[in-house]
Amino acid sequence: MDPRRSYRFGAMLAVAASVVALASNAPHAHADTLAETGGTPPELNTAAVSATQAAPRYLSDWLHQSIGVIGSKDIRFGPYLTNDVYLEYEYFGRKGPFDLYGYVDVPRAFGVGNGYDTGITNKGSPLFTEQEPRVSIDDLVGRHLGFGPFKEWYAAFDWIYDQGHNVSGRQNTLYMGLGTDIATPLPVYLSANLYVRRQWENYGAANANSWDGYRAQMKVVYPIGTFSGGSLTFVSFFNYDFGSRLAEETGGNTRSDTAFVSTNVLIYEFQHWRFWTAARYFHNGGQWNGTTLNFGSGPFQNRSTGWGYYASVGYRF
Repeated sequence: MDPRRSYRFGAMLAVAASVVALASNAPHAHADTLAETGGTPPELNTAAVSATQAAPRYLSDWLHQSIGVIGSKDIRFGPYLTNDVYLEYEYFGRKGPFDLYGYVDVPRAFGVGNGYDTGITNKGSPLFTEQEPRVSIDDLVGRHLGFGPFKEWYAAFDWIYDQGHNVSGRQNTLYMGLGTDIATPLPVYLSANLYVRRQWENYGAANANSWDGYRAQMKVVYPIGTFSGGSLTFVSFFNYDFGSRLAEETGGNTRSDTAFVSTNVLIYEFQHWRFWTAARYFHNGGQWNGTTLNFGSGPFQNRSTGWGYYASVGYRF
């Protein structure tokens, strides 16, 4: 496994939840789309929607797009802590039964990062992308399948691809399973997905080309309010990976069969401009065990448990 590139696995969903909170300013946004990607559902922010009914439309009235610059620090998805400044394009939207979300990153796009950070400017990966569509089962069968707090059901997918500079720097992972939106009596919006994982390339790890484990995911959105013309939203989501056999297949004590990542995001956004910051807690990030490692240049402590941070400025069009 390439220790310089492994952190990029952690780019997935780092800001997926935050970017679509802009939809609180878009009267055409669909609440189910927002639930999937972590944005603010229109019914939770009707004041912001009403205030922008007359605002000019974006390039599309259903596919919402943005581009941003993201700075990250102490990211713990690989053997080394990494810092990076990268470029990201994101989109989301609901069209019929299709609830779409995805992004494309250009790692180290500006040549800024620490010594373990690689990307397009220093012979690392030129592209990292994640596509996270859901397909409404309710829409496909033509009837409401929700019951109790479960509002709608989806066939859920999450495909992650890191192009890498070579095979040891490449990842190709598909999660697939079942998703739902969950009603609450509070001004909070919940969505959840449960996946099985199909692993192809994985930075040279022992679980390549196998079915290996599961992921439980939950997202929470709380719209705080509107201040000085911008909306403030809190988003939290977690991924829990379990049921893997990576530790057994690798041998020794360097890898883990479980990993947990919890992300907390504060977003301040206007019609086009958006600003957000995030604190992310890793436990066995990237399924590394936090042990002493040695890749041939001397032993070092793998710090796969602890906090990492992000900040971004972006523009929606």
